Parts: sequence; C-alpha cells; structure tokens
Amino acid sequence: MAWVVKMFKNLTLVLVLFAFLAVMGCEGTDTREQVDDTVKEFTGKKNIDRMDQMKKDIHNAGQQQADRFKEIDESSN
Repeated sequence: MAWVVKMFKNLTLVLVLFAFLAVMGCEGTDTREQVDDTVKEFTGKKNIDRMDQMKKDIHNAGQQQADRFKEIDESSN
C-alpha cells in the first residue's frame, strides 16, 4: 500500500512540473531556459552529461600521460 502512496506523490510532482512548464514555457525566454535546466536536473540528464564529460576528460588525461611516457621512453633510447 505504501508504494501506491509513493507513486501518487511522484505523479503529483510530475504533474505540477508539467503544469509549470505549460504556464511558463514561452520559447526563447530566460524563464524557459531555467525550466529546461530544472527538467534536465529532475530527469537526471545533467548528471549523465556531466558523467560523459568526465569520462572524456579522464580518457584525454590518460592519453596525454601515455604520450608523455612514450616521449620519455623514446628520448631515453
């Protein structure tokens, strides 16, 4: 029974969010951008984008380290 209450709470939150989007959702305004950011944060898209960027950064750092080690190895021979 508790899961039903939790589901309705989540559904209510989503409906309020969509109502807010419908009322405030003029394209091209600062408010629209704030709403879009809020929706991305709410759905987790921002976190996924941050994680993807961190993966790219880590890969690039690893590649730079490998290149440095390669240069050091070549210069020592």
